Amino acid sequence: MSVSIIAGRHRGRRLLTPAGRSLRPTPGAVRETLFNWLGGQVAGARVLDLFAGSGALGLEAWSRGAREVVFVEKDPQHRQFLSRNLAACGVAAQQLAGTDAWGYLQYCPRPFDIIFADPPFDQGWPMRMAPILWNGQRLAAEGWLYLETSAAEQWDDAAIPNHWRAYRRGRCGDSHHTLYTILPEPPHD
Repeated sequence: MSVSIIAGRHRGRRLLTPAGRSLRPTPGAVRETLFNWLGGQVAGARVLDLFAGSGALGLEAWSRGAREVVFVEKDPQHRQFLSRNLAACGVAAQQLAGTDAWGYLQYCPRPFDIIFADPPFDQGWPMRMAPILWNGQRLAAEGWLYLETSAAEQWDDAAIPNHWRAYRRGRCGDSHHTLYTILPEPPHD
C-alpha cells in the first residue's frame, strides 16, 4: 500500500509500509479530513500517535508543524519501517516508544494536546483505553482525541464523560473515525 504525507514541509514523501495486510494505514482522504477538522490545532502541539504502524498520522502532524510527536508501536516489524520513516522526516529516534499502547498510556509523563489512536480492530482496545483516556490526565485541557474503530467498537455517546464531546465523525469502508475534544472547564465563581 502506498502512503504519502499530504501537506506541510514533508508533503509528498512516501512512507514505507510492510507488504501484506499486517498494517492498516489511515487512508489519505481520511487523514486529509481529520487534519481539516483539526485546523490550526496541530501547529505547536504535543502529539501522541498510539498504534503508530507506518507513522502516517503522527508524521502528518509533524509535517504540519507539531512541536513534538511520540510514536508508540509494539510490533518489531512495523517499528523497523516506522524507524526508517521517522529518520526520513528528521524525527529523533527517541520519539519512538517500542512498547504497547496500554503500557505507554499508564505511565506517560505529561499530557498531550492531540492523541491519535488507530488500534487493531475487534480486539477491545477502545474500551480498554477509555478509563485511562477519560480521566483527564493523558490529554491536555481542551485537547483532542482521534479514534478509529470498527462499527462494533465505537464509544456510545452516553458513556463518554460530560466534559468530552464528539466533535466530528466519519466513515471509510469498515472504519469509523471520531474526533473528540475535551470541553473547557467553566469559570469558577
